[in-house]
Amino acid sequence: MNARVALVTGAGSGVGRAVAIGLAADGFAVVLAGRRVEALDETAASLATDGLVQPTDVSDVASVDALFAAIDARFGRIDLLFNNAGVGAPAVPMDELSFDAWQRAVNTNLTGSFLCAQRAMARMKRQDPPGGRIINNGSISAHVPRPHSAPYTATKHAITGLTKSIALDGREHGITCGQIDIGNAETPMTARMADGVLQPDGSLRPEPRMDVDDAARAVRYMASLPPGSNVLFITVMAAGMPFVGRG
Repeated sequence: MNARVALVTGAGSGVGRAVAIGLAADGFAVVLAGRRVEALDETAASLATDGLVQPTDVSDVASVDALFAAIDARFGRIDLLFNNAGVGAPAVPMDELSFDAWQRAVNTNLTGSFLCAQRAMARMKRQDPPGGRIINNGSISAHVPRPHSAPYTATKHAITGLTKSIALDGREHGITCGQIDIGNAETPMTARMADGVLQPDGSLRPEPRMDVDDAARAVRYMASLPPGSNVLFITVMAAGMPFVGRG
């Protein structure tokens, strides 16, 4: 009960799973949130410390409230939120995109991050001792789009604004907020890159990927800082990917 408590959303796979495992190795008690309970259980089995598995749809207010009620009941505090849950959308021209696909990306990537941050901030303000840290998972797409990526890119640009607002509003309460922008971590979401990804010139080209643990180490570094220090933004990417000079 004396361990620092971390909540990782989207903890069932990819970056979320790697971060959860790393934070547990660093001594955090880790709350695993996501929609697929079987995947969360697989992550929990790899933790060095006990984890709390809480199936959650971050786009649903009642589900997020249930998540934080479970955290309160088990731990009574939260020291770190890694806002990681996110979805993509079909890579089609924007005029062919369905409204449902747009709404799903906005609800999960943006609204879900807001809801979790809002509840975390409220808990961090009233706990003893008060304060905590929020880390938002942005993306390279928070800087530049890929072709046919309007929903994902728009939400990740919005995450940058959310990060800055949380950092400002949390300042007087000892709540820090930073953002990690990850490029081509080796996860199921980026598996297609080995076969070729659409480029701005219309060509399909494979792109290099990096070990997901490299992204996790960056999050763990951000989480390790004392309350008086903060990484506001950090970019971790596969060195050879088309980001600098993209387009």
